[in-house]
Formats: sequence, C-alpha cells, structure tokens
Amino acid sequence: MNLTENARKILEKRYLVKKEGIPIEKPEDMFRRVAKFVADIETSFDPKLSKSKLKKIEDKFFSLMTEFDFMPNSPTLMNAGRDLGQLSACFVLPIEDSMEGIFTAVKDAALIHKSGGGTGFSFSRIRPKNNPVKSTGGVASGPVSFMKVFNSATEAIKQGGTRRGANMGILSVDHPDILEFISCKQNNNDLTNFNISVGITKEFMEAIENDDYYDLKFNGTVYDRYKAKNVFDLIVEKAWSNGEPGIVFLDRLNADNPTPELGEIEATNPCGEQPLLGYEACNLGSINLENIHDNGTINWDKLEDIVVWSMRFLDNVIEANKFPLEKIQEMVQGNRKVGLGVMGWANLLFKLQIPYNSQEAIDLAEKVMGFINTKAHAASASLAEERGSFPNINQSIYKGSLMRNATSTTIAPTGTISMIAGTSSGIEPAFSIAYTKNVLDGANLVEVNPVFEAYVKANYSPEESKVIIEKAAKAGSVEDIAELPESIRKVFVTALEIEPEWHIKMQGAFQKYCDNAVSKTVNFPNEATKEDVKTVYMLAYKLGCKGVTVYRTGSREEEVLIKGNKGRCEPAVKIEKLYPRPRPKRTVGVTEQVSTGCGRMYITVNYDQEGLIETFITTGSSGGCSGFTEGVSRLISLALRANISPEAIIDQLTSVSCPTFLRRKANNNSLIGKSCPDIIGRILTQESEFVKDNKDVKTIVNSTVSELSAASEKLASIYETLTEDELILLGVCPDCKEKLTFAEGCLKCNCGFSKCG
Repeated sequence: MNLTENARKILEKRYLVKKEGIPIEKPEDMFRRVAKFVADIETSFDPKLSKSKLKKIEDKFFSLMTEFDFMPNSPTLMNAGRDLGQLSACFVLPIEDSMEGIFTAVKDAALIHKSGGGTGFSFSRIRPKNNPVKSTGGVASGPVSFMKVFNSATEAIKQGGTRRGANMGILSVDHPDILEFISCKQNNNDLTNFNISVGITKEFMEAIENDDYYDLKFNGTVYDRYKAKNVFDLIVEKAWSNGEPGIVFLDRLNADNPTPELGEIEATNPCGEQPLLGYEACNLGSINLENIHDNGTINWDKLEDIVVWSMRFLDNVIEANKFPLEKIQEMVQGNRKVGLGVMGWANLLFKLQIPYNSQEAIDLAEKVMGFINTKAHAASASLAEERGSFPNINQSIYKGSLMRNATSTTIAPTGTISMIAGTSSGIEPAFSIAYTKNVLDGANLVEVNPVFEAYVKANYSPEESKVIIEKAAKAGSVEDIAELPESIRKVFVTALEIEPEWHIKMQGAFQKYCDNAVSKTVNFPNEATKEDVKTVYMLAYKLGCKGVTVYRTGSREEEVLIKGNKGRCEPAVKIEKLYPRPRPKRTVGVTEQVSTGCGRMYITVNYDQEGLIETFITTGSSGGCSGFTEGVSRLISLALRANISPEAIIDQLTSVSCPTFLRRKANNNSLIGKSCPDIIGRILTQESEFVKDNKDVKTIVNSTVSELSAASEKLASIYETLTEDELILLGVCPDCKEKLTFAEGCLKCNCGFSKCG
C-alpha cells in the first residue's frame, strides 16, 4: 500500500491489532479484516449467496479502502472483526428532568465512551437553577452543574486509551439558564470534555431582525424576557474570545428530520454534523474526492461507483454493529441512518487549479455534493428493493416509497482517516501548504502538501523547487513567493488567507445537498472583530447552514493554530511593518564588568549563528540608573533581532554624553567612555568585531546541541508528569507533544490525535 510514514504511525498506534502493545497485523491485514467482516454480513440478507460472489464483494470493499477511494469512520476500522465490535462514532442520548433520568444518561454515556463513541446531549429539559424540587423541598442546581457531572464521568473513562471521550452539550436559547450556559466555557479549564452550542430558534432570529425581545421559558412557564440582540452579542463575544459556544439552528434540524413522528431533534454528535434523536447512532464514511480527479477533470462514473459501493458498505455496518445499548440498537436498526461524506476537497481544488475562495469552487461544490446526494439516495432505494425499506418508514417523510436508509449523507470531520488516506481533511481548506516539524534530535523535517510539491517539481528545476518549498515551509503559505505565478498563488490558498465569508459560502454549498449537517470551522485572523463573527453567523442562517463553529486564531491562551516554522501565528493580511525575529532558545556570549560614574555596570552581549542578538545590562549595588539601563538593553535587543545593523546602533549610542559622568581611566590609562550608552556602544563594537572576525562562531553556537538535546529530554520528562487535559490546555498533543491545531470544530494533531475522538 502507498501509505505515508505518518499514516503508518497512526495505524500502528491506534488501529492495528496488538499483542502486549506490539502490532500483530499489517495495515493491509487491517483493511482485509474490515472488508471481510462487513462483507460477510451479506449472507444475513441473502443466505444463498455464493462464496464467489461474497468474495467479490469483500474484494471490492478492500479495494475501496486500500486505494483510498473511501474510508469508514475510525471505530469501524478499529473494531470490525474484533471482540468489541462497536462500529459507530456518534450517538445522542436523551436527558430527562429527574435525578434518575440524568444519571441513567451518565451511565449510558460511560458505556458508549468505553466502546469508542462520542455523545451529544440536549440539556434543555433540565429545570432552571433555583427552581423548586417538589420531591425534596430543595431547589434545582440547573443544567450547567449537571454538565460538570457528565464531564467528570467522561474524564474517568477515556475510552480505553484508543479514542478519547467527547461530548456535545446543547441548550436552547430560550432556556432560563442560557446566559450561564453561554459563558460556561470562558475558562478553558472548565468542561474540557465538552463542545458546547446554543440551540437557536426561529423566534430568536426573528427577534434579532426586529430588534425585539423574546421569552425565556420552561415547561410552558415564561421566566423572563431578554433583548435578543443582547443575548446574540454575548454569544458572539464568547465565540470571538475562544471559539465557544457554537450555534445550531434547531428549527432547521427539524425541518429536515426524516422521522418527525418519532420525535424532535434536540442535539447533535460532538462535532455538530450529525443531528440525531435520542438513542440514535449513525455510521459514517467519507469519499476521497482527490481520487476522482482525472487529468484536469472529474471522473463522474468513478464517483458514482464509489457512492453505490460505499452506501452498501455503510448499510452492512449497521447490521454488523454490536451496539452498547439495546435501546440504541432498536433505534438504529429502525431508522438505518448512514452518513456518506467527503474528504480531499481542498486537494481536488488544488489539482483542478480552482481557488477555494472563488465562485467557481462554490459552484463545483454544489455540483459534486448534489451528484453524491442524488446517487446515494438512488443507491439506498436500490438496496431497499433487495433488502426492504427501513422499518420506521411509515413514520417518515418516505412513507409510500422505497428507501433503505432514513438519511444518506453527512459531511463529517475526517481528521484521522484523511491522514491515513494521505489527503486533505473534509471540506476544509489547507491550513498550511508546508511546515517544518522539529524532532527531538535537533533535525528539521519539512512536511509539504503533496499536490503543491508535485506542481513545483513538475514546473521547476530541483534547485528552484528546493528554494520554493523552503520558503513555503518558513511562511506556511505561498502568498509572497515571487517565483510562483500570481494565478498559482491564488490556487494554493490557506485557511487564514481565505475571507471568512468564503468559508461559510462553502459550508452552505455542501449543506444544500446534504441530508444531515456539515462539520466545518470558519477560521478568522487574529485581528477579526466581533462584528465579523456576527456577519458570518447571519450569513450562515441566510445560506441554510444547520450550525456554525468559528475560531479566531490566537484567541485561546494556548494558541493552537501555528503557521510556518517559527512557532507564532501570522495574520492573514500583509502588514508593512518590521517585527523582530523570535529569540533563539540558546545563545552564546560574554559579560563585561566596567566602571561608570555611578558605580559598576555589567554588560552581557549574546549572539547566535546570525550575529549579535541581545544585550542584558545591570548596575552594581552602589546604585545608578538601573531602569534606564534596562530600557536601553531591551531596545538594543529588539533592534538587533529586527536585523538593524549593529553599526547603526553603535553610532547612536557612542554619540551620547552625560554631564554628570565621572571620567575614569582603565588599566591602560585610556578613557572608558563619556556616558553609560557610550560604554555600551564600545562593548558592542568589541563583540561585533569578534563575531565578524571569528570563523568559528557557528561552531561555538552549535557546540551546545548536546545541551539542547538534554533540555528537550527534560521538557519531555516534564510533559510526562502533566495530565492529558493540562497538555491540551498548553496546546500540546498528549501523544506526540507537537502543537495542536483547531479545525472541523475540534483540536487535533498531525499524528492523528483528536480531542473529540
């Protein structure tokens, strides 16, 4: 198999069968295990199926996965053909307004997390804080307090180390405790196992548009009236601050509810793309759109074939699944919901040389997803002819027709499975065209988008290609690489270079032809305003999206989006200002003790491979202008790191005189200087000349590599003492200790780790 090194590492760590911690199957064995297990279920539909036909179906499923045309969700890859046998990723559990109902949901969630799934909840049925409790004579503690109970239970499970527990918490905007809920994650240490979203109603949106008030109510009782605009502004403010809460349009979820007679949809799975009834689960899988590219066009026949076989695969998974609860099995097999989605969208656009932020891309998105949705429904109808419609069809919008599955399409996050397939994630744009990954031995590994790398190598010489790729890795984008034509720079655009409106237009285009919902993050540059977030929310409502997740880069303390190789976030707009380079982790230098008119002064001058980089200046115990010298020291360091010539700095310093400066003679009877700045300038001159004349400066600096390695090992040992949540709050991956990124509504890492499982 043509697996990347990263894909092999992910499979070995999380997916392959192990014995005493060592994989005992190869990636090909895993895919064969899954293909055979899912294909064998065909005999339950057709007991007379011949062995040769069954083997052909198995081989087709195997080739779909090993050629990376289609991937099922992670639990299917992990558990198919194994004792656990739980193959679904997403579940929704109901929570009733009683102590028994709440803790039944906690118990059920624990069983789901243990089996490798994630759970979504609506807390809207729990009575408001301070509401009377008749059975005890006390008062209720409210939805947010019970969310903390669910959070603690999830923390205790951790899904056996293969998939982390994740939850979605939703509260309707008209619940009396909505203000507490909106602010419940303003501290990133709180509710770490929850994503939260406000359930937005049609009445609330109308109140915003009319600048009006709306009712806060529970069980038919109105508790208060709030100005809708004020509540909306609070949602925007908190989302602008750290990405939480998201919003979900409840009326829109229920407008597309295929089984309205079975109940109202109140919640989604953890990443928001799968609206479900209580005790429902959904089996997901994704088509790799990069693989339908065929010499500058789309191979529609191949896409149709992938859709037909993927739908058959997913329907088989429902039958083969060992669900953690009997109630879930009844609901799932009654509605047989599947969610066929896509990945590799950004890479497909790269190959077609279509900018993500263009109307051409939006039009193509509608065409591709419209085609997939139509063919998926046709495939479901065809399966119904073979196997019968889903049992609850008479309580659905499909009453009187043939349909095997109540839903067919979902755009889910594909963080790990897209890494296995070696393609871009979901419908997200590329976050970075290239980046440099630091490894423990001090070496640097450049990771490059394969489509970009192929383009560069096909159009430039090896020497030119190396320069272009190095520039892309340093910046994280190709926006300012003059060697590339402007038209190509527009094609290989990254997430933070795309205006937020185009993010939401793309989400709306895919949502238009999707049964369920779309997992997508709208990325904002750091300088984005709250008004920008508000504009995107309103546009999402206008374009028919079912929910929105936003992230303003740098808005969390841990800074989870890192661009380029310098460990700092770059704004999406070009700023015509000069900024200092980051201070290196290790420098080399000398400290000089000199006498001044105010006592002793100690001047440290440090340098790295590029020359002088900083000064530290302190005065002796006899006093002196300590604040002044510290300020001068900081400004000199800033100027040196901003690549200001040392000679220019020295010229300014040595021209300063101090009227109270006592001239003192050095050992050789020469004057030390005429002021503290003058002395500093002279010391800088001395060290600048040393650096210029000494050919071994780089050797001197690099001689500390072994010490750096020891420091890295010490840092690694410190990381080992931190909990998973503490590392995540630092923006560090608990598995590989690299920086985390924020996409598809969740924190994730290039190694395959995802906070949301």
